[in-house]
Amino acid sequence: MTVALSPPLRWHYPLAALLLLAAGALVAWHRVYRTVEMQLAGGLIKLFTSDGVYVAAARQTVYFGLIGEHPFGLRMSPECTSAFLLLPLLLIGAVMILLRPHIAKQVLGALGIATVVLIVVNQLRLLMLVGLINWLGTDQGYYLGHTLFGSFVSVFGGAAALVLFVWLATRSRRKVAA
Repeated sequence: MTVALSPPLRWHYPLAALLLLAAGALVAWHRVYRTVEMQLAGGLIKLFTSDGVYVAAARQTVYFGLIGEHPFGLRMSPECTSAFLLLPLLLIGAVMILLRPHIAKQVLGALGIATVVLIVVNQLRLLMLVGLINWLGTDQGYYLGHTLFGSFVSVFGGAAALVLFVWLATRSRRKVAA
């Protein structure tokens, strides 16, 4: 007697499609993502300053130093958001799941950790920028904080998140002999 078994469920296709949809949603609704990111930045800035902070969510802008002599506003542009660095990880994750379905759990876990790293790095970059503007003034602080150190933090933070993502997603699980 021959028993016909149904083919195994190809669950990795919908999972990869979900990551691709998430990437598409990130592109389509980047304004919403940037708004949330600036609201988070405003909350963090409030923890470190008493000079007055206001978040204009509709403009993805945080204003600080409102009580002081030199108020300043930072607007989150599309190229300065952590979504800009998260998008490639979603696409790479989808491809990895399609090519190696057996590591899907590792890819999703690595993607979650890398996402948190990217968000934290970008928030630290914004806090550094605010600190340098408050310390060195608008011209020098903004230049150093945005152009020089901000780029440094973004590039190295993004690279660290990418390396961490690939390492966590592809490392083999070794079993320890008991």
